[in-house]
Amino acid sequence: MKTPLWFPQSFFSRTLWLVLIVVLFSKALTLVYLLMNEDVLVDRQYSHGVALTLRAYWAADPENREKIAKAATLVRVAGAGVPEGEQHWPYSEIYQRQMQSELGEDTEVRLRMHVSPALWVRAPSLGEDWLKVPLYPHPLRGQKIWNVLGWFLAIGLLSTASAWIFVRQLNQPLKRLVFAARQLGQGRSVRLPVSDTPSEMTEVYGAFNQMAEDVEQAGRERELMLAGVSHDLRTPLTRLRLSLELMGNHSDLTDDMVRDIEDMDAILDQFLAFIRDGRDEVVEEVDLTDLVREVVAPYNQNGEQVRMRLEPIQPFALRRVSMKRLLNNLIGNALHHAGSDVEVAAYVSGDSAAPYVVLSVMDRGAGIDPDELEGIFNPFTRGDRARGGKGTGLGLAIVRRIASMHGGNVELRNREEGGLEARVRLPLGLMLPRDAV
Repeated sequence: MKTPLWFPQSFFSRTLWLVLIVVLFSKALTLVYLLMNEDVLVDRQYSHGVALTLRAYWAADPENREKIAKAATLVRVAGAGVPEGEQHWPYSEIYQRQMQSELGEDTEVRLRMHVSPALWVRAPSLGEDWLKVPLYPHPLRGQKIWNVLGWFLAIGLLSTASAWIFVRQLNQPLKRLVFAARQLGQGRSVRLPVSDTPSEMTEVYGAFNQMAEDVEQAGRERELMLAGVSHDLRTPLTRLRLSLELMGNHSDLTDDMVRDIEDMDAILDQFLAFIRDGRDEVVEEVDLTDLVREVVAPYNQNGEQVRMRLEPIQPFALRRVSMKRLLNNLIGNALHHAGSDVEVAAYVSGDSAAPYVVLSVMDRGAGIDPDELEGIFNPFTRGDRARGGKGTGLGLAIVRRIASMHGGNVELRNREEGGLEARVRLPLGLMLPRDAV
């Protein structure tokens, strides 16, 4: 089942919300218990004192009743002079039940808090008239209910803050693991410390470190193997080329054989470029517009083949050689399939909070079948059915790997008026925005 958009998406926020809900719910239950429990001492003792005073008043003879009424500030009131009672939950019910339990089931109680707070009680089992008992605000805590709520709110906030700190500490090792995984994905050597982590994460960190070591070792072995193959193949290729040159023009096949050897040499270069993708290259602040001009200049020595549409872009961290390889691959493909009608554009897009650089190489060639656009970046894949040609099929795979190594991506789009656009997006911040287009 898909998680609703309103539900917290991260483990951190879900845990924090869980703790917050539990704390607030427990505080709410405590408050309800205190309000509904008849054993609130202040209210019960006050009502019990009123009941004792009323019993003493009605049990005394008329002369002593006047003395008791004066001492306790009681006022005897006829039924018509008793105002309607006010409802103050749960205190009205507390007084009503307390009076009935001590003075009889037919006892009536009316409570007034506004304008001369007082309690009116009529106990038919003792006497027919109502007695007005003065009520003091302090024992009746209904006027201080906001203080109670304020205390509970403060306790809840403090508990939530403590939970936030606690959950943050729990999530810190997970964040460190995510960051290390991203660094490893970008080809950097990363190891996680296992000495200062919780015991639950020690095994995870150890497994990650072992995986990182295995990945780096596999990469070193792969590079060494391909370098050895390249070295071993270049020697006989060099001898073949030398032999063909010594043959002169005695055979019509000589030129074709030389071209085949050059193609084989270029294929080896592509294999090496694919393996050595520049992950070990030093990252430096580079002005992308200057780098584009530097790459395009050789193509325009004998006339303008590649047009440029460059906007000012602040220097940002790049691998210079890798980015030049990316541009050369894209421009070379475009010139091979579209002739001289090629354009390179570079500009900044996105909002100020998450800007990113767009680097586009556009041509007016035949384009690519839409069904092939998704898989064309796979190694050894060429869009031959739409844009036939020779090669290893590694050029676009190298482009995608270099873009990914810089935290970006690359996409091929067929242009509306014909041709193809290779659009590379590179983040200026930490990550590429999800809505980058």
